[in-house]
Amino acid sequence: MTALPEVLIPPRDPAAAIKVVAATQVWLERAVIGLNLCPFAKAVHVKRQIRHAVTGARTHDELLAELEHELLMLAEANPEVLETTLLIHPEVMGEFLDFHFFLAEADAAIRRLELAGVIQIASLHPRYEFAGSDADDIDNYSNRSPYPTLHLLREASIDRAVAAFPDAADIFERNIETLRKLGHEGWRRLWLDDAPKG
Repeated sequence: MTALPEVLIPPRDPAAAIKVVAATQVWLERAVIGLNLCPFAKAVHVKRQIRHAVTGARTHDELLAELEHELLMLAEANPEVLETTLLIHPEVMGEFLDFHFFLAEADAAIRRLELAGVIQIASLHPRYEFAGSDADDIDNYSNRSPYPTLHLLREASIDRAVAAFPDAADIFERNIETLRKLGHEGWRRLWLDDAPKG
């Protein structure tokens, strides 16, 4: 991938940030791609069009500033170089409730930057919980990432992917079915060193 600007707030420990990216890539390959939770993910991963932006943000305001920085970068970048961004923030929003409430501000930032209809955000978190679910429900694992993450997606790319994938509306239901068949033990086995990669 062509070199892109650094994050606004660099991680204090670059070695730790490398491990964060590595863990995220393993999750992407074994869960998201390996279980086909997102049928659109493999192509951009193989083409190296995903930006893994690990921020050192430690406060709400720092994360908001970092998000705005990444939103503008994605909007201005050539999609052939940068298709999507994973803004990974391991030092802030570790509690899911805080993260959940932050999402409203993230959406407000999109509107403030006049990017509504251009970019949307998908939410990923180690403690992700769908409304009405119990914390340990396997269904939640479709959105459970190793670290709190804001996934920035181009809406035009989503539209193209959905048009090319006739059963796109069924992805959520299929993911739940896949995870329920896998179960907690199957999910745990994904992270064994000898687990197959996607």
